Amino acid sequence: MDRRRVTDQFSVSSQLDPHDLEILARQGIRTLINNRPDGEHRLQPRTADLARAARELGLAYVDLPVSSGALTGDVIDRFESLYREVEAPVLAFCRSGTRSISLWALAEARTRGADEVIRQAAEAGYDLSGLRPRLAEQARARD
Repeated sequence: MDRRRVTDQFSVSSQLDPHDLEILARQGIRTLINNRPDGEHRLQPRTADLARAARELGLAYVDLPVSSGALTGDVIDRFESLYREVEAPVLAFCRSGTRSISLWALAEARTRGADEVIRQAAEAGYDLSGLRPRLAEQARARD
């Protein structure tokens, strides 16, 4: 697990396994958002197994699978709604964390602006400068 703190209330990570969930629960994470579709890799844990392990630990678990490169407006809207409604702190994960941080940035740009989310993502180790046009578009949509 490669957990990267983005804000006090949001982190992203690469693929999790059930043992990672125990660690995250001890660290105070309350909600997991899985952005990885089942079957991307033969060795990845199944969503159902992760959801069961999360429930056993008292964690909320949300499955919002997103194929790489499919960050549509509908998916961003769904992510934003989920992110704002669930109990924080939240950890979103996918294969490398990039889809999850990109979803967060595209949703957050609506309230924080492109420069701020690019800065926060960079502090967490993700270069989202290539998303600047889309982030700016999201920021304009708030006005």
